Amino acid sequence: MDRIILQLFSSEEEELYVLDCFSYLMILMALVTFLALQFENVPYGRYSDRKFGFPVSVRAAWFIQELPALVLPLSLVLWTSASKTLYLPNQLLLAMYFCHYVQRSLIYPFLIRGGKPTPFVSFALAFVFCIYNGYLQVRYLSHYAEFPSDWVTHPCFITGSCLWLFGWIINIHSDHILRNLRAPGETGYKIPRGGMFQYVSGANFLGEIVEWTGFALAGHSVHSAAFAFFTCVVLSCRAVAHHKWYVAKFEDYPKARKALIPFVF
Repeated sequence: MDRIILQLFSSEEEELYVLDCFSYLMILMALVTFLALQFENVPYGRYSDRKFGFPVSVRAAWFIQELPALVLPLSLVLWTSASKTLYLPNQLLLAMYFCHYVQRSLIYPFLIRGGKPTPFVSFALAFVFCIYNGYLQVRYLSHYAEFPSDWVTHPCFITGSCLWLFGWIINIHSDHILRNLRAPGETGYKIPRGGMFQYVSGANFLGEIVEWTGFALAGHSVHSAAFAFFTCVVLSCRAVAHHKWYVAKFEDYPKARKALIPFVF
């Protein structure tokens, strides 16, 4: 793996420069995506549309598209000179990243019940993004990120880590609620209730936004901040779309429930 990287970059300085550029490019992509999502929902799930390509099995799509976010980073940690993995802050941040993607790629897809097929375009874009972001986050943390010796006791790291854990739990619990809305053999949509769904329509999205915001605060770099920003843009737009969809579909939808931020928005 080191040989491949050496062939791609003439020096560590050049690779770090590319990682920085990737981060700023991700922020730009988030802004462009925000504009696009004002006119078209991300076409998967209830918004699936055949004009975005042939359908891919939802389980296969989630498994395959998320797998690069686990396999490539593991390769970078195990088969390169990942010198920064000797330090506790880097180890903990990498653990946060891998904890999310082990669940998302190896567990979540096989718990899905039913679900509409994913259009190929959405599947392919997610696959490419997972490669892009997996390399960006884990290469930086494993090879370049440097933190003060007492960083794990810094308020930013402690607060960020707590936010990450809180968001991860919300995300997992909300997915559990959504999976169990329908009994075996049932079809159609129901109003989700319980957990953070008591307060917002996009509880699962809120959890993931909080999770990666905490990761960015603990990581304290443009690389993690870019990922958190991109996640916030895409998932907040999807939460708003879901909220409008629920309100239009169900006459008895809870009127006090907000889209994404409890009691506010």
